[in-house]
Amino acid sequence: MDKPSLLQLCAKYTLSMSILGMSTTAFAASTEIKTLQNQINQLQKQVNKLATSKISTNHLSDSNSHAYFEHKPGTDLTFYTPGGEITGYGKLDVSIDAMTKNIGSKPFFDGVYPLGNWGWMPDISSNLSYLGVRGFQHLGCYPFNFIYQLEAGIRLSSTPGTVETNNNQSNIVDSALFSRQTFIGFGSSKWGAIKIGKTQSPYYYATVALNPFAGEIGDYRVMMGNVGGDNRVEYGSVFLSHSLWYESPNINGFTFNFLFSPGQNRAKNSNNIPAGEPDCSSINSPESGANFPVTCDDGSFRNVVSTSLTYQNGPLFLSGAFEYHQQSNRQVDISVIYGITAFPFPNDYAQNLFDKDIGDETASKIAVMYQFPTKTTLGGIVEYMHRSLPNYLEFQNERQRFGTWLLLSQEINDHSSIYFGWGHAFRSPGDPGNFQNSTLITVDGAGVYGPNKNAANLYTIAFKHMLSKNLTWYVDWAETVNEFSGHYDLGAGGRSVHTDCHDASGASGGLVSTPRCWTGQKLMGVSTGLQWVF
Repeated sequence: MDKPSLLQLCAKYTLSMSILGMSTTAFAASTEIKTLQNQINQLQKQVNKLATSKISTNHLSDSNSHAYFEHKPGTDLTFYTPGGEITGYGKLDVSIDAMTKNIGSKPFFDGVYPLGNWGWMPDISSNLSYLGVRGFQHLGCYPFNFIYQLEAGIRLSSTPGTVETNNNQSNIVDSALFSRQTFIGFGSSKWGAIKIGKTQSPYYYATVALNPFAGEIGDYRVMMGNVGGDNRVEYGSVFLSHSLWYESPNINGFTFNFLFSPGQNRAKNSNNIPAGEPDCSSINSPESGANFPVTCDDGSFRNVVSTSLTYQNGPLFLSGAFEYHQQSNRQVDISVIYGITAFPFPNDYAQNLFDKDIGDETASKIAVMYQFPTKTTLGGIVEYMHRSLPNYLEFQNERQRFGTWLLLSQEINDHSSIYFGWGHAFRSPGDPGNFQNSTLITVDGAGVYGPNKNAANLYTIAFKHMLSKNLTWYVDWAETVNEFSGHYDLGAGGRSVHTDCHDASGASGGLVSTPRCWTGQKLMGVSTGLQWVF
């Protein structure tokens, strides 16, 4: 016969005590009460003995009698804990690259040439590498689990530290402990999960399946979700701190995600550093780029809302996503147009442009992907990014445009595949201009800006071969071709090494830097690396 459980004994004890209470009232002196009392005493001894046994072994096993940190059967790094599980995971990716900022397609400006090496240069890059743990704990009678994840970015080939380039400065250490997706929350296979912490938004995850070049030089984030062509990717790629989000379960192939991130910014024009954060919400410091004034005026925003809906049925994948950034501050573009290094602006017209260059920004996209029986996969994305501004500010609005992405891949065998990607950034309504393309004059005659000939194309090809279940070797070639005012780069989206429009002028990314962006260039690179995922 099975031994009685603690719960069963407690139930018997409680019932017996109830009977005793009733019996005492009616038959206080009877022999039955003595007999019942003896039974209760025996039950009490068994309860105490069983409880002591449970307490003494609680540190060694969980409620299902698994040893503490007993490895769960399977290939994952998963271990049992008392009442739950914990899993270690990660990705290690390092590549050797050769990159050039110009392959001879563009004459330089008025006899002025870029400072430093503008041609081919080798590098070694750590690409979206990270380590983390995730797990869950059962909560007894509740119909959901407590869930958690702790994830840290790591740099395998470069020194961890704050970002410091000749055109950007940031106080964030991207390889610090738990610098990536980290959260706690509650989860249920029936109702989904609600989480709080920091994460990349649903806008990012909605189409990640169409980006097999993630972390490589041909990453589609060179153009997708990237409004101005810089190394920063405004939509989806940034880890949104202080966020609350919901992830639905799979319902007949459909999944839905929704996120809200409070801006924690008391400035009505979003130019403060968010409360509790080391940087502006645009992932740079107020001193970044030597631009005036020294505030969060280079894309900083307040509240964020992001949502996505996806559907998958066999070889068919469909997705749609939307993201909203409230009151995004781009006042630095007006400062650049007028060459302002101190107040006041030259006239009321210029001052008004500066004051009004704050507006809501949104992005939306739809995607479709299909795998044919031949193991050929074809997919595409159409994206539109919008910035709400008065008409008189559209002449410098480079933050609004359409973008497209085409993916074609072919599985060669069980271990090898080849991928081709083409991204196109359409022209924006305007352009604030850069070092050598500011050829137009503002209506007040006091400032200069660039023509909106800023479209660009990204072409990339990759070959990948699985050396084992976890280890992949890859080779990637990519080229970005910019129009006269375009300055899209190679490698945006998470690599430690980017190749962009800036020459070697200005050694610091702070107030004393003198960055020069040479627009209209054709950038090219080749890369080979190893990626270990577990």
